[in-house]
Amino acid sequence: MSFKLAIIGAGSLVFARTLFTDIMSVPEFRGIDIAFTDINADNLEKVTLLCQRDLEANGISTKIQSTLDRREAFRGARYIVNCVRIGCLEGFETDVDIPLKYGVDQCVGDTLCTGGIMYGQRTIAELLAFCKDIREVAEPGALLLNYSNPNAMATWACNKYGKVHTIGLCHGEIHGEHQIAEILGIPHKELDFICAGINHQTWYVSVKHHGVEMLDRIRAEFGNHPVYSKQEKVRLDILKRFGYYSTESNGHLSEYVSWYRKRPEEIEQWIDTSDWIHGETGGYLRQTREERNWFETDYPKILQEPPKKYDGSCRGKEHGSYIMEALETGRVYRGHMNVMNEGCISNLPYECVVEVPCYVDGNGISVPKVGDLPLGCAAICSQSIWVQKLAVEAAVSGDVMLLKQATMMDPLTGAVCNPPEISQMIDEMLIAQEQWLPQYGEAIQAAKDYFAKGDVIPTKEGYRGAVRLRELSAEEVAAKREGRTITAE
Repeated sequence: MSFKLAIIGAGSLVFARTLFTDIMSVPEFRGIDIAFTDINADNLEKVTLLCQRDLEANGISTKIQSTLDRREAFRGARYIVNCVRIGCLEGFETDVDIPLKYGVDQCVGDTLCTGGIMYGQRTIAELLAFCKDIREVAEPGALLLNYSNPNAMATWACNKYGKVHTIGLCHGEIHGEHQIAEILGIPHKELDFICAGINHQTWYVSVKHHGVEMLDRIRAEFGNHPVYSKQEKVRLDILKRFGYYSTESNGHLSEYVSWYRKRPEEIEQWIDTSDWIHGETGGYLRQTREERNWFETDYPKILQEPPKKYDGSCRGKEHGSYIMEALETGRVYRGHMNVMNEGCISNLPYECVVEVPCYVDGNGISVPKVGDLPLGCAAICSQSIWVQKLAVEAAVSGDVMLLKQATMMDPLTGAVCNPPEISQMIDEMLIAQEQWLPQYGEAIQAAKDYFAKGDVIPTKEGYRGAVRLRELSAEEVAAKREGRTITAE
């Protein structure tokens, strides 16, 4: 079997190698052409070296094409896997820290809320350039598998404006399935799940065991679980009030709605600090910084670890490798994917990106009709979809009025800030992110003029949020990974 695969953002220190291991675990893929590309030469070299070593250890003679030139990586590719973070950690920090000055307390800030909206402006501008290159040099009809957030916005823009067939992929739904299997006490493989909604706001609308619907048991038993009752307070409150369990983590979900993070004194009661994913202020930013510092410090040790095995034992549950396997071999795969709606969920807008169960085989990707979402779930999704639509159109056109409207319509931002505060916050973020926002040249200059006048709304300078934990050192992260304890000085 012969085709070319390109991974853009291949310097993403852990994720790219994980995806690559999944892909090379498909026996038929051992002879494919592989290209890695990134803008960070050092990270790209490190990840390429690790993956090349893994290939050789598994008896595969393929040489990875590692290049800073993405067009060369894309040339002739049938599949392009995208996992870039536009702005890297520098941009991510502004997504979290600037909104905090205005009282917008996010756990992640990469999908919705103020941080997600601005992340979308950076990401879409660059992904449309990727799409141009794909159209020009990749194999005709190439498929873009997008892992970058904000996933729905990015997937929407690539399909509508990039004119490249794009599927958005996310693993949140997979984690929730295993939680449900645990609280039901039923093996995961015996359950049939149907999730539907939008990325990070998808709902388990049906969970069947041998044809018997389990939703009533889920509603009754989730709150009694000794761990989830503490870690998933937002998700369980949504389950109680809307009747359906959300796929997304407690921390993510808490920032997509207006109810749980708008009063600093109440935030702690809705989250759990045992892991960032349960709602810590800036939790994912802290985790990402820790992982970067650990990787850079411990890279020599990582090189000494045993290579990844391609016999299937190291293959994860990310959808990407299974989609490619199904398309190339004809083996049927069913998984939840982000696709253009076009009537799949009948009570959400025709033009939006929905996350729904899809079937893949040698004939392509099939999207069944889901029908209506439960009304309350549809209402939550619809509110977010309008934020996404405004943000996508703003990113494509560079229209700052649409950008500020998107932020005003965002549930949490609107619950915390008034319109003048939102306008100033976006101006401040445009200035901070100028290097990644070429479409906003005039708006950025106007924002600079506004701040130069000095008559600005006071903000909470230096505010770190309601629940901000200490960042671990590289040594502490390494010890945690190895199950060791170290004594703080």
